[in-house]
Amino acid sequence: MPQDAGDPPGPTTCRKPRVCHGAQSLEAEGTEEQLFGQSSQTDQFPGLPPGFVVDDDIFPKSHDNIVKTVSESVLQKSLCKKRMLGFYFWCLLFHLHNCLGVCPRRCSCDAARSVQCYRITEVPAGISIATRLYVSHSKIKHLQVSDVSGIAGLEELILFSSGIEVIENSTFRALSTLKTLELQKNKLTQIPGSLPSNLEVLKLGDNTIRSIYQSDFEGLQKLRVLEIQNNMITILPSNILSPLFNLQSLNLDSNSLESVIGPLQLLHLKHLSLANNRLHVFPGNYFAPLQHLQFLSLAGNLLTKVPQGLPRSLLSLNLERNHIKNVRFGDMRHLENLIELFLSANQLSSMDGAQVLSNITILEVARNRLKAIPLRLPSKLQKLDCSNNLIPKATEPDFQGLHDLKHLFLDNNVVSFFEDGALQKCVQLSNLALEQNLLTAIPLRLPDTLARLDLKGNSIEDIREQELKGLNQLQVLNLRNNKISAIDGKVLECLPRLQHLYLDGNPWNCTCDLLRVKKLLKKKGTDVQSGQCMEPEESHGESWMSSRKILQHCKDSPYPTDNEKEVSQSAKLDEKIGTKIQMDDDDYDYEID
Repeated sequence: MPQDAGDPPGPTTCRKPRVCHGAQSLEAEGTEEQLFGQSSQTDQFPGLPPGFVVDDDIFPKSHDNIVKTVSESVLQKSLCKKRMLGFYFWCLLFHLHNCLGVCPRRCSCDAARSVQCYRITEVPAGISIATRLYVSHSKIKHLQVSDVSGIAGLEELILFSSGIEVIENSTFRALSTLKTLELQKNKLTQIPGSLPSNLEVLKLGDNTIRSIYQSDFEGLQKLRVLEIQNNMITILPSNILSPLFNLQSLNLDSNSLESVIGPLQLLHLKHLSLANNRLHVFPGNYFAPLQHLQFLSLAGNLLTKVPQGLPRSLLSLNLERNHIKNVRFGDMRHLENLIELFLSANQLSSMDGAQVLSNITILEVARNRLKAIPLRLPSKLQKLDCSNNLIPKATEPDFQGLHDLKHLFLDNNVVSFFEDGALQKCVQLSNLALEQNLLTAIPLRLPDTLARLDLKGNSIEDIREQELKGLNQLQVLNLRNNKISAIDGKVLECLPRLQHLYLDGNPWNCTCDLLRVKKLLKKKGTDVQSGQCMEPEESHGESWMSSRKILQHCKDSPYPTDNEKEVSQSAKLDEKIGTKIQMDDDDYDYEID
């Protein structure tokens, strides 16, 4: 292969140094003069790039003296060692040549030819070899051709939050290798004209673009990703994006779109997001050409029903925060590939027949007006979110056939009745959320696969051993803000893997028995939010995990505090623990194994 002038000597120009054994040595190819000639710097140091200059500030001696000194030393060695020294010296200068470039002010440069700049007022100069330029939080109001002419090799240009108001036409056209252009959070009112034809990613979010035109995208046949979210676009004619026939992802979230004209001719589109606009309805044929569409988000619009003619290829459909009152699953039967369906924050009062969407694993219907758990749910369901509704009860038929269910959210309802054993056939359930309901007891015969059980904010008065028996996998138990005044240590022995226990917000009767529970919890290493004492009067308001009064009162009990010194030390330690727990009072969303 031909060798670049700046490359170290390769196999075609120099043999490997020969090994010397004892007093014998093999003669190196070339003479000393060939290795250390004095006619010029490139003669003195073979292989240096043309025009390379050795800086006298780095090497204060003259070049001739360097050569002379090195030569005199080398002559005392074998010819083999001479050659090795010359090779190492060449390597030193070669690396110096590559490291002497100057990075622009307020910028950082790395070996991958990436330049990052902050708080600048113009595109930096002297970075002609850069392939990536990232500029952030700057004040570059105006961009023109001359600003980028010196960085023609750019592949990625990111000008984020840089105050850009105007970009002259054809500014980026000369950047023939540019693949990614990101101009988010600026003050642009229109899409820059004459963009380079090799562009694959264009991000224009968070500007003030009001209109887009077909001419904006002429020649962008390789564009795969287009993001124009958080702008002020009001209408989207179907032919506007027709030049982008290789587009795979389109994001038009948070504009002011009131209508769309179809069909949308983007045959390769996989991801479409039109969330947070003002869309009421879609033409019947709008989605017809999108036979490869997999992810569709129409959340945060004004839809009153599920759009017709959705493509069969859909994997995820997000219709949250609309005004949908009824879902006709029969009209969605063709969505046989659908895995995720999000219908939260609508106006649904009932739901039935979702089982026709046989491959759904995630169904979210939170923040609606449901008065019962949806009937006939898909058998492959793994997550069901019915939180923040008006559901009063949960029975075994509600969960019939849900053998794969792992996460069930029924929090913030009005559940006062939870049938014993209702979830026994949910043999993979690991997360059960029942907080903020009207339960007076922990449901019996819960699945032994549970890892997290949340019962915060109910009216539970007692914790019985039979309620928690068999929950050997439980790691998080939240019982805060109930009406519990006592707890039996035997109950906790049923929970060998318990890591986090929340008991605060209950009216605790701080007896010596409660301190024995404390000892057991500390021995298990369980993280505890203990809460404050309601009784006896002398301990009112104190934390039962760290109260000195309670420790002192119980020092003669079986609780192991034999003298006041030990009581004091234990109290100080518990105060530290209690302080740490109080700091994390609102953070109880621990991950489970």
